[in-house]
Amino acid sequence: MAEQDNQACSNKCCGKYCKLAGAVVLALGIACGGFFPGYYYYQSKINSNSVTVKGLAEMDVKADLAVWDLKFVVTGNDLAVAQREIARQASAIRSFLLQQGFRAEEIFDGRIETNDLMANPYRSNDISGARFILNQTIKVRTANVELVEQSFTKTGDLISQGVIFDNQSYGSPVSYIFTKLNEIKPQMLEQATKNAKEAALEFAKSSGSKVGKIHRASQGVFSILPQEQTSGAMEMQQINKKVRVVSTIEYWLE
Repeated sequence: MAEQDNQACSNKCCGKYCKLAGAVVLALGIACGGFFPGYYYYQSKINSNSVTVKGLAEMDVKADLAVWDLKFVVTGNDLAVAQREIARQASAIRSFLLQQGFRAEEIFDGRIETNDLMANPYRSNDISGARFILNQTIKVRTANVELVEQSFTKTGDLISQGVIFDNQSYGSPVSYIFTKLNEIKPQMLEQATKNAKEAALEFAKSSGSKVGKIHRASQGVFSILPQEQTSGAMEMQQINKKVRVVSTIEYWLE
């Protein structure tokens, strides 16, 4: 009988301790359940206490390199005669360029390309025109971009000498290139950052905050655009250009 009473007492105590342990676990669960969501909510409020702004910087620049391709063509039924004629026209073009003021080391002769229409397996059986088509390109590569612009308008002098330019090529034969982008990048990024900071200050002023340190920043892509952005304007065809960069910066707000 005493043994049964002891067993009942043991079971009763064990049940009491189990209930107590369960209550403790439940309390901890409630506490943790309230702490962690609250913690992450607090963190999210901190992380959202920032402003993202964009800073624009633009600079007018001038091309410092010009590449001019003078492509001309000769046709005929006698290959030897056509070769002599293309050599004559090449000599006339070189003389013209030297007279304009270009240096010999700025003038480059391209190879002569020959097309025999009779060698074309898809040719028409009735060829009434010239059999041979020869073309060549003389290239000018110079830093004197103004001289290229001036000389380009005088190529009519070459046409009067019998030079026939190939007008089948697309685009302009002259390209004006700006090669000093890396030299102006630091200055433009500084200006873009300054403009972004001014935008952040305006936002902070209206929201009653203060602008803190930079949280993250992206410098953006540098773009070289035609200075005169008219319809159909091509950047490579204009000596005067506009360089643009947009930086995206996120500031902490205090």
